[in-house]
Amino acid sequence: MADLDPATTALLTVECQNGVVGEESALPELAKEARDSGMLDRVAALVEAARGAGVQVLHAVAERRPDGLGANANARLFRAAGKLPVRQLTGSPAVEVAAPITVAEQDLVVRRLHGLSPMAGTDLDALLRNLGVRTLVVTGVSSNIAIPNTVFDAVNLGYQVVVPSDAIAGVPAACTAEVIRNSLSLVAAITTAEALIAQWARPLDL
Repeated sequence: MADLDPATTALLTVECQNGVVGEESALPELAKEARDSGMLDRVAALVEAARGAGVQVLHAVAERRPDGLGANANARLFRAAGKLPVRQLTGSPAVEVAAPITVAEQDLVVRRLHGLSPMAGTDLDALLRNLGVRTLVVTGVSSNIAIPNTVFDAVNLGYQVVVPSDAIAGVPAACTAEVIRNSLSLVAAITTAEALIAQWARPLDL
């Protein structure tokens, strides 16, 4: 597995927000999978373990202005999102990080108004570099689109990437395993939430 030194590692949650994985989700099938699979609980546990080990936690949130300015309309996904009953509007409860995941004072929240990846057109890369991060642990949704985009972008930017296989979700559920097997495992270290939590619980060698 990639080096997980807390001083150079960050944990990223991707689109773990109320309007995506919460009870009032715009994407109820994805939200159900995230909850029923235990993914949300494992991400919450990873966040707490990361903080306890001194690993920086960041939350990537996708949102739109009420007037839609700057948002994509160049794919069916974007056009459909604009018609959903729950919209990810800036400042609304839909773009708040979903329980049971918590946001601590020292966490960083990175918001985007366009695109498919929190790495594209946001401050995320600059923040990670300013923090001295070399290894990025990626969690959240969805394994269909945002997670692969995040992983590929991070790899292209020179980061070592770690993906806990049970801390990401997509629909149908079988998609996640296929994406991990056929794509993510080729570019990222694949592990589990339990293994990461155990590693972060161990004292550092002095």
